[in-house]
Amino acid sequence: MTVSIRALRPDDIDVVMEFSLRAWQPVFESFRQVMGAEVYRRVYPDWKTIQAEVVESSCRAEGNRVWVAEADGRPVGYTVVVVHPINRETESGEIYMLAVDPDYQQRGIGRALVDFAVDRITELGIPLAEIGTGGDPGHAPARRLYERAGFTPVPLVRYFKALP
Repeated sequence: MTVSIRALRPDDIDVVMEFSLRAWQPVFESFRQVMGAEVYRRVYPDWKTIQAEVVESSCRAEGNRVWVAEADGRPVGYTVVVVHPINRETESGEIYMLAVDPDYQQRGIGRALVDFAVDRITELGIPLAEIGTGGDPGHAPARRLYERAGFTPVPLVRYFKALP
């Protein structure tokens, strides 16, 4: 299988949304288990609709850099890079979104997308790359990928509490 990475085209967005939702299904199932049903329901009342909107808006947002991994004549992975100021002197290139079609996972496509994004951030002259992910079991494969790609994890914790 040959994989190439290219700029996202508008006609890729529906395919990207579809495989992203399938890719993130285990993550949201993990969130439900970790958060409990009541908190999960309040945070993610309709995760598929919300996530599809986030994917589409991140693909269309002016200034975002978006690429797809293509195999077998169609997109099978994608990544979005957003540039942020860190402080007055430094910018960061954030790998804001990344997903690989579940039918194509475990073939090096995620790593190729991370490496590609880091190379583009470097070409922009940005001295820092960042990527975030969850600490739940559903994100364990992402954490392994990012650490193998040389990212240093910084433990952060977010708490939720359901109120009456």
